[in-house]
Amino acid sequence: MFLAAIAGMIAGYITGFLNTRAKISGLLAGILTMTALYSINLRVMGQSNVTLLNAETIFTYLETLGIPHRWGLITAFVVAVVVVKILLDSFLKTQIGFALRATGNNPDMARALGVNTDAMKTLGLSISNGLVALSGGLVAQYQGFADIGMGIGTVVAGLASVIIGEMIIGERSIGLATFSALLGSFIYRLSIGIALRLGFATTDLKLLTTILVIIALSTPRIRNLLRIAAS
Repeated sequence: MFLAAIAGMIAGYITGFLNTRAKISGLLAGILTMTALYSINLRVMGQSNVTLLNAETIFTYLETLGIPHRWGLITAFVVAVVVVKILLDSFLKTQIGFALRATGNNPDMARALGVNTDAMKTLGLSISNGLVALSGGLVAQYQGFADIGMGIGTVVAGLASVIIGEMIIGERSIGLATFSALLGSFIYRLSIGIALRLGFATTDLKLLTTILVIIALSTPRIRNLLRIAAS
C-alpha cells in the first residue's frame, strides 16, 4: 500500500507538471495522465484482472493476529481513515498547508503574497492522488481482486460524497471540512446500499449516483428559494 501511495503521488506530480510547466489545461492534463496510466496499469498487472484471493493482504495479516475477518475489515478501514485524517488536518495547519489552501481559494491573491502557486498545485495533486492510490490498494485487497476498470466513475462518487458532506456540515474549519468529506462518503455508500436492498440492479448505480449529485447540488438553491418565498 505504501508503494501504491508513492505511485499515486508520482502520477499526481506528472499531472501537475503538465499543467504548470507544459501549460496544458488542468482537465486535459488529468485526462492525459489517466489515459497513460491505463497502459501502465496493464503492464504492471500483466492482464486486465488479477485475483488476490490466495495472496497475503492486510486483512489476512489481521486474521493471524486473532482478529475475525469481519472485524478486521472494519478495523483496517477505520484505522486508515483516522490516521489519514489526523495527518492531513495537521499538515493543512502548517505554513505550507496554509499556502496550499490559499492557492486553492484564490491563486491570484496567493501569488501576490509570494506563494509559489505552481508548486502548491503540484503538491496538492501529488497528495490527493497518493490518497486515491492508497484507498485503491485497500479496496483491491478488500474485494480480493484488481481490475483495470475498477476506478472508472470513482471521481463522480467522490464528488457526490464531498457535496453531500458540505451540504450537511459545511466548511467551518479544517477538521470539519475533512470530516464532512468522510460523512458524505458514508452517507453516499449507505444510500447505494439501501438502493441495492430495495431491488435496484447494479447497472442502475451510475444513474443513482447522478441523481444524488443533482439533488446535492440543487438543495442549496432550492433552500434559498424557499427561504425567500417564506420571507
